[in-house]
Amino acid sequence: MNSISTFDITKYPLLDILKDIKTGRIQLPDFQRDWVWDDSRVRRLLSSISLAYPVGAVMLLQQENSQLRFKPRPVDGATLQQPPAPNLLILDGQQRLTTLFMVLLAEQPLLVKGSKSNKISRHWYYLDIEKALDSDTDRIEAIVALPESKKLQTFSGELIDASTPQQEFFSGLFPLSKVFSFSSWRSEYSRLWDYSTTKLKLIDTFEQEVLKKFEHYQMPVIQLRDSLPKDAVCQVFEDTNTSGYDLNYFDLMSASYCADNFSLRDDWKHRELHLKSLKVLGKLRNTDFLQAVTLVASYSRRKSAIRAGVNRDKVPAISCRRLDVLKLSTEEYQTWADSVTRGFEEAARFLYTQKIFDANDLAYPIQLVALAAILTVLGEQSDSEQVRSRLGHWLWSGMLGEMYTRGPETQAAHDVLEVPIFLLGSLLPTTLTSAECSAQRLLSVRKRYGAVFQGLTALLRREGAIDWSTGEEINDVLYFEQQVESHHIFPVSWCKQQGIDPKKYNSLVNRTPLSAKTNKKIGGKPPSAYLRQFEMSGTSPSKLNEMLRSHAIDPSRLRCDDFEGFFVARTQALMELMAKAMGKRFPGKAFEGSCWEYKNGNINITHQTITLN
Repeated sequence: MNSISTFDITKYPLLDILKDIKTGRIQLPDFQRDWVWDDSRVRRLLSSISLAYPVGAVMLLQQENSQLRFKPRPVDGATLQQPPAPNLLILDGQQRLTTLFMVLLAEQPLLVKGSKSNKISRHWYYLDIEKALDSDTDRIEAIVALPESKKLQTFSGELIDASTPQQEFFSGLFPLSKVFSFSSWRSEYSRLWDYSTTKLKLIDTFEQEVLKKFEHYQMPVIQLRDSLPKDAVCQVFEDTNTSGYDLNYFDLMSASYCADNFSLRDDWKHRELHLKSLKVLGKLRNTDFLQAVTLVASYSRRKSAIRAGVNRDKVPAISCRRLDVLKLSTEEYQTWADSVTRGFEEAARFLYTQKIFDANDLAYPIQLVALAAILTVLGEQSDSEQVRSRLGHWLWSGMLGEMYTRGPETQAAHDVLEVPIFLLGSLLPTTLTSAECSAQRLLSVRKRYGAVFQGLTALLRREGAIDWSTGEEINDVLYFEQQVESHHIFPVSWCKQQGIDPKKYNSLVNRTPLSAKTNKKIGGKPPSAYLRQFEMSGTSPSKLNEMLRSHAIDPSRLRCDDFEGFFVARTQALMELMAKAMGKRFPGKAFEGSCWEYKNGNINITHQTITLN
């Protein structure tokens, strides 16, 4: 059976690899980011090479006959006036090869990060000849790092001076930059010591036992064939890199697009500055933007195939998975980027009408991507009250129904396919038909983050929730950047005293968005007490009742500290509020009565059916 492989495993002499780096035959792909090692890692690497120990394989990507071209850049220290097109790109082993090239061949000081700080300095590396030949001395102790001046004052007050060749000889330090030009260094060394037999024997032994290890060192190489697809390169990089960051597809595509003389980074930098000036887009990522462009481009491909009479089973799918984003061509990006930018602008405008002003209010970043793509596809057709109203039903169904929790990219693709048809008056999308408005979720959600929590908080603001202390709408409080958080309506300390189940008093039913100032006034007092306090501050009972109703709270239940009555009434009110936002109908009468049952100390909620309008 013939084996099919995307890579070859071989060994190359270290010197040959470093020479190829010097000439530009081996370079870095542009998506590789600069980073530096600390001194201890550099010395461990040099120590291992000097002992002929393995230091791990490096991974190189063929570029000779590949249609998959990445923008290359020379390895640090390789001074090339006009760098040639490389034959190989370094995918894994960047820091090891950069360190070895800079120390052994480039004759330049190496950039090194401080072990206890991020301060960057330049070091020259030497071998202490006598220590290197002492079998009782750990080889790493024979590796000496000197600052750029090549002079070092030790803690004991000793001055190590290797600033001239003569000082190197006197100090017994061999510069590792001369490993591959040892003969010329040996000639000067021998003349200085007047060809002393003892000195010559020492240096000959040093050459044979230490320096020859560098000369004959074979570096294991995994060489990826140029047939490897772009998404595989991305996965291989993520699986093998040890630099502490992941390669996202924006990095990979930036390097790929540069081969077409188009700078994706510069293009995004310009768009990012504009888009992030809109607060609700403040956390928009470059990968989010690429996903939106891919959704629109794949939607266009699909429509074109249908118009061309392609069988429905064979038309291109709409998608924004990593694999599909990586297939986005430079031409497609340039075709749709401006339209998608306008789509995000329209998305921000629409979210403003829903009282969603801040990026932190969005439960799912991918739903924002889908929203921008939908608005891009619709174009001017989105400028109608009916479309915006239906779009609101989709938005709240996605959040409150937690539709983007699993398989978010798949959900986004379905929405871009189905929602434009729905918005223009046709079939209901899966997001609306599948989204459930469940009383159980109001009870089970206790975290201050998550789709239901964020969605319900935003929905209360949209409905005009008023802060009880200032009498201002919560939206206005937020506009002036005052702190608003979800606070307990019946305080926790009071609920504990009454023996109320924590599952109930910590649920969303007993929480609402209020300013920090209001929460401080509430403290641990029962509602009847803190409501009297607000009235004593000048708020009329009728105005206070109005404020409470703006939070879907029955004032009469609060004023008599009736937690159980409050809990049932607010659950129903919140369910009706969510159902309306999702474009569904909640059978309120069926909810009345014995909704809560106690079994074995647990609370069970009778399931309520929500029907579509």
